[in-house]
Amino acid sequence: MSASTEKIRNIGIIAHIDAGKTTTSERILFYTGSSHRMGNVDEGTTITDFDEEEAKRGITIYSAAISCQWKDYSINIIDTPGHVDFTAEVERSLRVLDGAVVVFSAMEGVEAQSETVWRQADKYNVPRICFINKMDRIGASFERTFQEIEKRLGAKPVAMQIPIGEGSTSADDSFQGIIDLIKMQALYYDADSKGSQFEAKEIPESYLERAQEWRGKLLESVAELDDEILEQYYETEEIAEADILRLLRIAALKGDLQPTYCGSSLNYIGVQPVLDAVGNYLPSPLDRPPVKGINPQPKKRGGKAGESESRGPSVDEPMCGLVFKIQADKHGDLCFMRVYSGQLKSGSRLLNARTGKKELISQLWRVHADSREKVETDCIDAGDIAGVIGPKEAVTGDTLCDIRHPILLESISFPETVISMAVEPESSADRKKLEETLQKLARQDPTFKATPNEETGQTIVSGMGELHLEVLRNRMQKEFNLSIRVHKPRVSYRETVSKAVEKVVEFSRPSAGGNLYFKVKLRLEPFKGDSSVSIISNLKPGELDPAFEKTMLETLKMGLEGGGQVGFPLLNVQFVIIDAQTREGETTDVAVEAAVSEALHGCIMDAQIQLLEPIMKMEVVTPDEFRGNIQADLSARNAAVLNTEWRSDLCVMEVEAPLSQLFGYSTQIRSLSQGRASFSMEPLKYAPAPPSVLKEMIG
Repeated sequence: MSASTEKIRNIGIIAHIDAGKTTTSERILFYTGSSHRMGNVDEGTTITDFDEEEAKRGITIYSAAISCQWKDYSINIIDTPGHVDFTAEVERSLRVLDGAVVVFSAMEGVEAQSETVWRQADKYNVPRICFINKMDRIGASFERTFQEIEKRLGAKPVAMQIPIGEGSTSADDSFQGIIDLIKMQALYYDADSKGSQFEAKEIPESYLERAQEWRGKLLESVAELDDEILEQYYETEEIAEADILRLLRIAALKGDLQPTYCGSSLNYIGVQPVLDAVGNYLPSPLDRPPVKGINPQPKKRGGKAGESESRGPSVDEPMCGLVFKIQADKHGDLCFMRVYSGQLKSGSRLLNARTGKKELISQLWRVHADSREKVETDCIDAGDIAGVIGPKEAVTGDTLCDIRHPILLESISFPETVISMAVEPESSADRKKLEETLQKLARQDPTFKATPNEETGQTIVSGMGELHLEVLRNRMQKEFNLSIRVHKPRVSYRETVSKAVEKVVEFSRPSAGGNLYFKVKLRLEPFKGDSSVSIISNLKPGELDPAFEKTMLETLKMGLEGGGQVGFPLLNVQFVIIDAQTREGETTDVAVEAAVSEALHGCIMDAQIQLLEPIMKMEVVTPDEFRGNIQADLSARNAAVLNTEWRSDLCVMEVEAPLSQLFGYSTQIRSLSQGRASFSMEPLKYAPAPPSVLKEMIG
């Protein structure tokens, strides 16, 4: 195994919106020599937020990939969005990353989206280090934020540093530097060199007792990791620095502990120790378990369909990689790809394990946000991340692998869309262009869906929130030069059934070649499972010709695309094939399709349909003086306040509310609080909508 693989770090920078992810990324680029200027989020000049929408809004919308060198480490960094509407960008990034730096604001502490990204990292077993940022702001508190990481996230942070002072530079006890608890020295960063230069000094006497207290906590956490070291610690109350680093790395890789740092990215304090920690405590591809998948090759072709396969991070293994993001480009779509095994070579042909088709790898690129450089060796080794041009049909989550050694890796799951709006071209000449544009957007963004409505001529586009749809609309108009009419956003409801219903259909009809016949008995019933809709067959093996059974299942799947009685997708339902009868010489695929379609439609129309609406989980943060007005407004929106707690002088409310009542809420909450309150929300679940909503739709 090449030594270089041990020095690769594939990491993400994740956090709640406005915690300082992008500013931290900018500092990393500067200190690693990847850029010679530091961008500013407020001025829209950052390298990673290169999109026009990002620069205008001052937020990250698209995850940006950066490659840089720090000491002898090669680091691939993905700066991810913090806004919940773009949580899919975090999801697909964490799927392929080995480690993460989680950024917290020392003012706000652990916020709603902090919890979401932490859960996403848990889902993929991604080891983490924590960075408590914004120590220079009024109201900053290292200790409070540290405790919230423990309590709200169920994490086990270990402080590697503590701040010297906290808060604004105008106060006497303001934030000045950091204390390294391993070397027990104070670090002061030089503002004139933008933090490139820093000086190590003795710890100020007024902070010595606090530093010793926190170092004691660090040593206790480390000692508990090893019996021999624990015994030594009881005797000497000290642990060698090499043992601290070794044991912390083992614990961090297992996810048992999270080394925690502090600083102020904006004021150039404390970023370099985080870079050191990435190398010291986050995994290389070799530290991660082999990736697992299944063999997709059909058995009839001599394959081993469904059998488990695995690939280790070695160039000697067959090539396999996962496409985790697609970015539109005038020279051809750029596919971001994590190589898990083997070597990815330009000019090679790989198997798309999902489609069974071959894809050409034309070019390999190192991506630096909106710029890129060609890979000189025309080869990417296992464990690395690269940009690929060439694949025509690959979508997010697809596995590209060696044609002779196929493997299908687990794809990436994304949340259901919760909001939609209607779009239509201004002129019929733009209709085809709109269709092509929507296909491109859907290929790039797995949480964007477009469904044409033949009756109205409109297309219903669905996404994760109002901001998501607004950004997509602006892209259609500016990036693709489309003239479109946009109609008011609407909620994406779902339909379910409250009790089982059965339908028997006997299809018998004369035809030119003789009679057509097929009889089917179908049941539609409530269902709770991993998938939204389940189809099962209760037919005994051999009871029905396999070809006819396949036609039945395909007809059911196609019929379900039409949704329920009102046309919304079905959720939590199961179709059961109870019985099927054929007649020799009279049963054909046409007869099967006709009988099954009629039975499916009959079940849906006879069922007691229940409308489900998306419920959002919200966190509303407000000064106490506006709490009464905001609570009254939430009550009027049928929202439930589940919990209230205090962070400094701010009231934090945990709320559940129907999405249908939240359109325009961002404007309303600003009005109610003189612009001082804020909120975040994410999809939580689907719950029964008021009966009046269904009644109004059916008419």
